[in-house]
Amino acid sequence: MFTNIFLLYVDPGSGSYLIQMIIAAIVGALFYFKNIWWRIKAFFWKPKKEDAEGEDITK
Repeated sequence: MFTNIFLLYVDPGSGSYLIQMIIAAIVGALFYFKNIWWRIKAFFWKPKKEDAEGEDITK
């Protein structure tokens, strides 16, 4: 009977680099989609006349 035993080893340096790449990919994707959301929002949002003239909007 044949038994296949695979022993996998990841040293701590490679493991932490892999975790760092996964986290960087997730954060990068979040910033990418946030940028797309702001562009869509800016396309549909039109400033009011008062905002364009530079008046205080807190009145």
